[in-house]
Amino acid sequence: MVESLLSFSILHFLPSSSDPPYKVLEDHPCLSLLAKCNNIQTLKQIHSLIIKTGLHNTMFAQSKLIQFCALSPFGDLSYALSLFQAISEKEPPPNHFIWNNLIRGHSLSPSPISSIHVYARMLHSGVKPNSYTFPFLFKSCAKASATHEGKQVHAHVLKLGLHSDAHVHTSLIHMYACVGELDDARLVFDNSTLRDAVSFTALITGYVSQGYVDDARRLFDQIPTKDVVSWNAMIAGYVQCGRFEEALACFSQMQEANISPDQSTMVTLLSACGHSGSLELGNWIRSWIRNNGLGSNLQLTNALIDMYSKCGEIDTARELFDGIEERDVISWNTMIGGYSYLSFYEEALALFELMLRSNVTPNDVTFLGILPACACLGALDLGKWVHAYIDKNFKSMSNTSLLTSLIDMYAKCGCIEVAEQVFRSMHCRNLASWNAMISGLAMHGHAERALGLLSEMVNEGFQPDDITFVGVLSACTQAGLVDLGRQYFSSMIQDYRISPKLQHYGCMIDLLARAGKFEEANILMRNMETEPDGAIWGSLLNACRVHGHVEFGEYVAERLFQLEPENPGAYVLLSNIYAGAGRWNDVARIRTRLNDKGMKKVPGCTSIEIDGVVHEFLVGDKFHPHSKKINKMLDEVDKLLEEAGFMPDTSEVLYDMDEEWKEGALSQHSEKLAIAFGLISTEPGTTIRIVKNLRVCGNCHSATKLISKIFNREIIARDRNRFHHFKDGFCSCNDCW
Repeated sequence: MVESLLSFSILHFLPSSSDPPYKVLEDHPCLSLLAKCNNIQTLKQIHSLIIKTGLHNTMFAQSKLIQFCALSPFGDLSYALSLFQAISEKEPPPNHFIWNNLIRGHSLSPSPISSIHVYARMLHSGVKPNSYTFPFLFKSCAKASATHEGKQVHAHVLKLGLHSDAHVHTSLIHMYACVGELDDARLVFDNSTLRDAVSFTALITGYVSQGYVDDARRLFDQIPTKDVVSWNAMIAGYVQCGRFEEALACFSQMQEANISPDQSTMVTLLSACGHSGSLELGNWIRSWIRNNGLGSNLQLTNALIDMYSKCGEIDTARELFDGIEERDVISWNTMIGGYSYLSFYEEALALFELMLRSNVTPNDVTFLGILPACACLGALDLGKWVHAYIDKNFKSMSNTSLLTSLIDMYAKCGCIEVAEQVFRSMHCRNLASWNAMISGLAMHGHAERALGLLSEMVNEGFQPDDITFVGVLSACTQAGLVDLGRQYFSSMIQDYRISPKLQHYGCMIDLLARAGKFEEANILMRNMETEPDGAIWGSLLNACRVHGHVEFGEYVAERLFQLEPENPGAYVLLSNIYAGAGRWNDVARIRTRLNDKGMKKVPGCTSIEIDGVVHEFLVGDKFHPHSKKINKMLDEVDKLLEEAGFMPDTSEVLYDMDEEWKEGALSQHSEKLAIAFGLISTEPGTTIRIVKNLRVCGNCHSATKLISKIFNREIIARDRNRFHHFKDGFCSCNDCW
């Protein structure tokens, strides 16, 4: 191969002021090899051949090498700089093409502002920039938010008289728009005669990036002749601002204007379909993709997977995923994210395991889909593995969203202290980070720490938002801090001008009702600007159960029956209220009504993670592989509880049966099974963590307190409402949940 390449060299090129004929160089096989190069080792071999043939003495070959190194995904910018350094001290000096490629290469790098330094060297060397130089410089300034440098480069454009060049003009508008200088962007646009669709689109994109989608629309309507890029920018603008119905309407207008959509249009539209639930249009787009021969297009397939997932068609999404011959990391992330979005957390973790076995390297987006699954399943071991992977592979960890997800995961897996360690280790916190930590402390019952963190947050200059106050009011609710809850609710409205949403009203009504202040809760509910939802009525009904208010409970239950006729929870709560009052005929009536409607009580389900595997138990579960050992341990637990003087509270059992049978039903609750499995599967003295889908019943709560003391175990339980830390016979909730 080497010999044939050397024999092709009709002359051994020597340093000269000019290159041999262009045709000779263009067809040289050494240079044609660059098009097939896909790694740095091959590049170095090609470079060696170029030196052997004498091509390295030509400006053409030097520029091609530097172009490949600076711009190709298989190149190396540092190698390009080494090549450049070797020729910069020789004659003739580097030409425009080489300088522009170096500037462009830096604009694509993780440090785009370095292109300005290359530009300064170019000026110092005496090479005059041309119209191809500035678009890359403006792109660098836009990516680096370098407003000052961008204005300096703008001044150079004016001095050189290049402001009338279409590409320079458009990139200048785009730069000002991206750095938030919309007035300057508009000034450049208004003072120019180059108002084509491209410059309009650049300004529209700028308005959209700053959230001014209505201004963008007014500008869009002024475009004399709109092309597909203009329409795409406007549709994307609506999607970015969360105005999905308007994005779909804009596409309809695009069709009426007889503008044919392209791949970019369809990717954006599929996002809008997913968020708006427009499955019919999504199916039409899938047909369009197939009819246009784009069925194997990976970007479009990934967008389809995302759309079907968000529309609830997870089987169709998985079918598309399984049909991809060569998946990229985006394909895996999209499918994992789809499972997490629809709360199919076990499937998300199983797919993640398959991803690792397929030797696909996960990235930060992967973990943003996996960590919520770990949080909801209580899969702490996997969450810790993810944390360790992040620490090892993302050495300069500055992804605030990922760290916030870690905080949320640790908090929801019962490790609130570790969550706070991650929070305190963050060099750059955003509002979401503070909110995650406040909410985490609230769900663990650490009200004082949550409220203290709010004060710290405000002192550091952060403005609380509506999510912050959901966490704050939740903390007050969990701790029964009625007066403080009232104060924070008032402060939210008066000091921070935040209009209460359903979640805020829900927290306050729950707080007041739990404290027995039903009249005040009723007044607050009547003064709401919106109608109370099922969660608010449900919290009231639960408070009626706690306080034994039968008549008011009946009234609240009827409201819930009307609002959520297919929700069995209201029937179960009312049945509990009747059971607590000993009104067994009413219990039977409610259960008959429930059965007549074909509804069933949501079964209790508790999960526990052992050695990285999540085990789930239903009430009375007999199907676990270790069922015999679990039941043997349950018998031992019940015996020890009886010896300790524990008396089962049978008031919440919904059947009018003998006390002995009631006690048997209670001993088979899912949390008792999970705890028994934890006792036989973990070392003595280690913490047991469980997650339940329903509220922990009073009987299991009392029993678990004693179990923690008898077996000298800390038991951390997360139910639908909050966390319970059982230790030495006590619970962190102080029996208020």
